Amino acid sequence: MADETTTNTREQRNSVFGAPGGPVTMPGSPPAVSAADQLRIDFGMELPAATIPLPSSGLAYPKGHPLHGADTVEIKGMTAREEDILTNRALLKRGTVITELIRSCLVDQRIDPSTLLNGDRNALVVAIRITGYGQEYEAEIECSECGAKTSQTFDLAELPLRRLTMAPVAEGQNLFEFVLPFSKKRVKFRFLTGQDEEEITATQEKQRKLSLAAGAAGEATVTTNLLHSIVAIDNVTDRQKLAGFVRSVMPARDSLALRTFIRESEPGIVMRQEVTCGQCGRAEEVSMPMGIKFLWPHAG
Repeated sequence: MADETTTNTREQRNSVFGAPGGPVTMPGSPPAVSAADQLRIDFGMELPAATIPLPSSGLAYPKGHPLHGADTVEIKGMTAREEDILTNRALLKRGTVITELIRSCLVDQRIDPSTLLNGDRNALVVAIRITGYGQEYEAEIECSECGAKTSQTFDLAELPLRRLTMAPVAEGQNLFEFVLPFSKKRVKFRFLTGQDEEEITATQEKQRKLSLAAGAAGEATVTTNLLHSIVAIDNVTDRQKLAGFVRSVMPARDSLALRTFIRESEPGIVMRQEVTCGQCGRAEEVSMPMGIKFLWPHAG
């Protein structure tokens, strides 16, 4: 998104409003106009639209998936309809609000947002936010030097992409390999998707309620995430055996090494930027806070 080509594309009308699958016209008849197109004509307005690069380059999507081998995907700009989605209590409670936001803005409605890798979803969410509210995002940052909290402005269009650089074990599969450094076990893992994140959120909420009911503390965040990522260990694919290995056998150093490798290899958008403290002048690279105001800047 940060390159000049993408920026120029974002500012220009693309094929969003003339995508395949639109109204069919008969020879000799005037061109058919959709209700949305007619409203744009009536009010003399064009919505921002963009062609967004996919961090995964479509390499982890199977044949038949609309994004198999695709470098880019097209989105429509945000409208008040998408703001309604962001404030929908039912979607917020189910944890599916991001999926529905992406679905609403995708030009190709064959794409199921829940099947997308999280890194691709993040790139789309940032792009959607830019079309809705612009590329500047203000957030409060605490300085690691003096502890002062100051308002910093992030340029979302300058956030770099981290491309997928390693090949999957087979073409079009979200499946990769890593050898654990201590136990030397060969792990096959997958990058999490939107559906995985929704399932993890539901699992963690269930664990939280059970812990409260039993008077226990803590959530099994590490093992839950790993179990959604790991597909096989030394060709063992039984889910119960894998769960037992992860929870009771895997050395902590192997767990850390695997999680680090997945995090650093996962395609996505790098949510970090250098800022300067307004109090002491220290410059440092910080992670960009992702609160409710990211997608809804005027939230109370």
